[in-house]
Amino acid sequence: MLKKSPFENYLEILSDSAKILNLSDAVIEKLKTPNKIHQYEIETSTGKKFNAYRVQFNNARGPYKGGIRFHPEADIQEVKALAALMAIKCAVVNIPLGGGKGGVQCSPKELNAEEMQDISRAWVQKMAPFIGPRQDIPAPDVYTNPQIMGYMLDEYEKIKGKSLPGVITGKPIELGGSQGRGAATAQGGVYILLDYIKRIGKKPEDLTVAVQGFGNAGYHAASILHSHGFKIIAVSDSKGGIYDKKGMNPENIFNGKKQFGSIQDALQAKLDGKICAESTCCSPDFISNEEILEIECDILIPAALDGVLTIDNAEKVKASIILELANGPLTPDADNIFEKNNITVIPDVLANAGGVTVSYFELVQNIQNFYWTEEEVQGRLKNIMLTAFSDIIDFSIEKKVTLRRAAFVLAVQRIVKAMELRGQI
Repeated sequence: MLKKSPFENYLEILSDSAKILNLSDAVIEKLKTPNKIHQYEIETSTGKKFNAYRVQFNNARGPYKGGIRFHPEADIQEVKALAALMAIKCAVVNIPLGGGKGGVQCSPKELNAEEMQDISRAWVQKMAPFIGPRQDIPAPDVYTNPQIMGYMLDEYEKIKGKSLPGVITGKPIELGGSQGRGAATAQGGVYILLDYIKRIGKKPEDLTVAVQGFGNAGYHAASILHSHGFKIIAVSDSKGGIYDKKGMNPENIFNGKKQFGSIQDALQAKLDGKICAESTCCSPDFISNEEILEIECDILIPAALDGVLTIDNAEKVKASIILELANGPLTPDADNIFEKNNITVIPDVLANAGGVTVSYFELVQNIQNFYWTEEEVQGRLKNIMLTAFSDIIDFSIEKKVTLRRAAFVLAVQRIVKAMELRGQI
């Protein structure tokens, strides 16, 4: 069976929502079609050339908003799908932003720091006419970070000749970034998960967790959940992972990964006697990224790339709860299997919306030139996430649909209402 593209998966979910809302073909067509696609070739000072994109999907509810990823698979189909999902995500948590996404098709691990800066500035040079605090606000995504955002902000302000910190979010604190932004994606998901397990009468200390992906979202999720008493039994990064049913400390794993480059390399260093146990983890086994999805655990957190849970492996998943911190880690076919098997999926458009929510807070702070404390950020984030979750739970119960269907239908309903009020449909 041919693997569906991320955008084909989006269209399938959209079609399902459109049927529930009884939308006309004309409205569905508008929801399928990006407002604008910007596509260029950019070049580094060393002569390397890459495809660069910005897709602006729907701004009926506010300026376009979405990250920029540097990745070999960041082609136009993936970026277009992610832009569409950003419009949905912002509507799910009811913040006044639309959907956008950017990408550069490159392999960051094969580039040096100078080339990464070149790519960052070149992207902005091409996209500067189309982005801005009231127009389109990019942010970090896969293999981009606050430093990359700092380069992009600097380049944009050089082009415009004035200070405009709100053009980019996810910036370093020193350049107008928000407190709480680094862990926001994970923290938002944790707020949802804690609320959900309380609703079903479970306690953190009784639940085991496996996390596929140990980047920003995965690491912070594991660390925050560990601090709440959950038992972290498996984690992985792009090179593979480790598993220990007795539980592991994510901070130790992070330290080992930072020192040796990957989770498994850190474990091997320990086995070779190069570091002591306290420097990395306890006594886990090696595990592949495929195996981690199928181990015995209560909560599975896919926090890496899209399309990792499919019709081919969904029946092998043993977790009872899936918290989607990655964008699109489940295909629609896998979703159907999880519904049949009574596995609760907390969908990405809600679970990982903490990142865009705190990005929204950062934009507001930049525009006001007045900055909030960490406590203020967390209080506002928790309120938005739990209000959104409550709306989705209520709709899910009322309509007898999954959390994903409830989230999408509510989001599409909000977007369509905005388009109606503007006279666009």
